[in-house]
Amino acid sequence: MRKIAALLVVLVAFAACKSEKKEPVNDTVKEEVTYASFGKEIVADDAVAAKSMAKHYKDMSVGDSIPSKMIATVEEVCQAKGCWMKLKLEDDSQVMVKFKDYAFFVPKNIAGKEVIINGQAFVTETSVDQLRHIAEDGGKTTEEIEAITEPKKEYAFLADGVLLKEE
Repeated sequence: MRKIAALLVVLVAFAACKSEKKEPVNDTVKEEVTYASFGKEIVADDAVAAKSMAKHYKDMSVGDSIPSKMIATVEEVCQAKGCWMKLKLEDDSQVMVKFKDYAFFVPKNIAGKEVIINGQAFVTETSVDQLRHIAEDGGKTTEEIEAITEPKKEYAFLADGVLLKEE
């Protein structure tokens, strides 16, 4: 009888010490995201959302610049080579992205896709000639190009690396 009682005590003690696997409170599964990389190799960590970046741009004057990493949606891409892209910030504001030293291009069919860009954010004034050139590369009509008659204060970004979210 003592042996049975001792065995029961050991089994109860063992069962009490057994670690129990706890179910997570939030049962969302973290999806692994993969990216195609262009230019300098960068990581996706610490990218600022486009909405937050828009606030930084609004506080900047022409000529100001800050090192930045931003995540945003592509609205338009140069249809000649993929040598620039425009990203959505918020409302109707955009940021014109060019690539450092003209060293790399992005695919021309990425409008609507999410990207992370790394480099320098700045505010500039773009001339009428440059605005027309960009409109032409973007596939705008002759009428739309000729309607550009004044320079424009713009948010700009010189990217040294781009990550394109793969689907």
